[in-house]
Amino acid sequence: MASAARRPASHLPPRRLGRVADISRTFVGAWPVYDVSPLGAEPSAQVLYVHGGGYVGELERPHWELVRTLVTRARARVVVPAYILAPRGTADRTVPVATDLLSGLIAGGGDGGTVLIGDSAGAGLALAAAQRLRDRDGEQPSRIVLVSPWLDVTMSHPDQAAIEEADPVLARAGLAEAGRLYAGTLAAEDPLVSPLRGTFGGLAPMTVFSGTRDVLATDSRELVRRARAEGTEVEFHEAVGLPHVYPLLPVPEGRAARDRIVELVRSAAQL
Repeated sequence: MASAARRPASHLPPRRLGRVADISRTFVGAWPVYDVSPLGAEPSAQVLYVHGGGYVGELERPHWELVRTLVTRARARVVVPAYILAPRGTADRTVPVATDLLSGLIAGGGDGGTVLIGDSAGAGLALAAAQRLRDRDGEQPSRIVLVSPWLDVTMSHPDQAAIEEADPVLARAGLAEAGRLYAGTLAAEDPLVSPLRGTFGGLAPMTVFSGTRDVLATDSRELVRRARAEGTEVEFHEAVGLPHVYPLLPVPEGRAARDRIVELVRSAAQL
């Protein structure tokens, strides 16, 4: 992280994305925000996509590949914030900006629906923004899609130790440190930081993807249990033997998950 602070990684979209999409960039405060739409076509729905990376990592090629899929197959306009990373970007600063961005998209969405999608840490930020928006004025997107969500930065679930032994991607110690940086002056248990500690009634219908070889699978399971208990509709996909963010990977199960996400975005356009 110290090295990244000295020489920040690029969040620019790959050049080949410009062959199939119109791409523009604006700024929301200090955040560069990319607006990616089908080339020469009117989008049928819109997506706010919040990328993962443990709150300390920039947009990378797999994130942009998902954006490409949403643009070309779902014919969606995809808004992609390159939010300020921790330790500069802490939850008390980041969640309000994400909430305002989501609210603006919903308000300007016209006839098409708005789908909120996040993966890993981005899913945590997305869910916290949806909770804050609900509490502020009752607004919600058409659907929330969470891919391998990181929802509790305390990394305190008792089942995580056993899962970690089979996880080829993540480790609890590094996640806990990244979570500490993202929390800033807030407690790690604060719902702005760890939205699993918040409430779920009144949220949009959710679709959640998780793999059993992901130490964060406990977050998905707890979210599904609590959200359903509070009356929120949840569609849950748990892939046996698959790792963190498997829907972004070039494997058959990943392609099936992406197919479902495309279906959900298309369905939102018809609401």
